[in-house]
Amino acid sequence: MRFSKGLKARAKKIRLLILDVDGVLTDGKIILDNAGNEIKSFYVRDGHGIKMAIKAGLKVAIITGRDSRVVERRAKELGITELYQGIFKKSAVYESLLKKYRCKDENVAFMGDDIVDLVLLKRAGLSAVPADADESVKKWAAFVSSKEGGKGAARELIELILKASGIWNKVSGESLG
Repeated sequence: MRFSKGLKARAKKIRLLILDVDGVLTDGKIILDNAGNEIKSFYVRDGHGIKMAIKAGLKVAIITGRDSRVVERRAKELGITELYQGIFKKSAVYESLLKKYRCKDENVAFMGDDIVDLVLLKRAGLSAVPADADESVKKWAAFVSSKEGGKGAARELIELILKASGIWNKVSGESLG
């Protein structure tokens, strides 16, 4: 992947990564079985990227509009402690995370995919969307992934951030060993 100097400069400042779930970490589909259980599909490489980001010292948070035990389980598996579900006004949580981690907007990367994410896409220093994000939000993104939601978009954003910071080779090399 090749990234512009401007995009790399933005990515180098990132200390906090905030992700939406449906349409970003999943393909946006919600499957319900006959018992009413929710089923979601997560991409392993996105998960591995999140683990590498945490290992590299990035703070990672999830802010999502839906409540799901499946998301809670996945976040726990990945080591994400900042999980906010059932949140439609994401800006309040965003503000609390800025304060908690002493970050400014320029230190935040946010990946969302739909209109509900516009507020954070407009604020984050590095705004990102998957390739299949709603067309109306793509124009607000500094980075449009070549990958679709739930199919590597989050991983691609994480690679950008870690490569711009000069720690991708170290973190990815440690993962191999």
